[in-house]
Amino acid sequence: MRLPLDQIREVLLSDAALPAKAERIADHIRRSGGYRWVGIYEVSGGEIAILGWSGTGVPAHPRFPVTQGLCGAAVASRSTVIVADVTADPRYLTTFGSTRSEMIVPVFGAAGLGVVGVIDVESERLNAFTDEDRDFGERCASAIAGLW
Repeated sequence: MRLPLDQIREVLLSDAALPAKAERIADHIRRSGGYRWVGIYEVSGGEIAILGWSGTGVPAHPRFPVTQGLCGAAVASRSTVIVADVTADPRYLTTFGSTRSEMIVPVFGAAGLGVVGVIDVESERLNAFTDEDRDFGERCASAIAGLW
């Protein structure tokens, strides 16, 4: 799995607006990992809100309370959440009816800022995410912290 860190750095240094940067970064992560859908969400003011995504379709929940969903679980635990079968997890907020597995990776801001965002990766396959995917996602999350 090729890390898109150089591409992410280029995007972060660009003059593009925040949503455009988030969309381009999501696209680099999606393509590099061979994923179906990737979203970059911002965590702010008790809310989680989509900044940009890559893949088919707009998320069904573009904005929701930080206490809800698998994204909320990743924020609360301050750790990556991987769910092998979202249909068996009551925390899952249905984004796409075809999603079966999901990985949420928290993005940490500068010291003291806590979780400022999350990377949401979705798959139509059960048990889609491995330790390699977790490592890839966490390295990408570290790289995109400069987005905020």
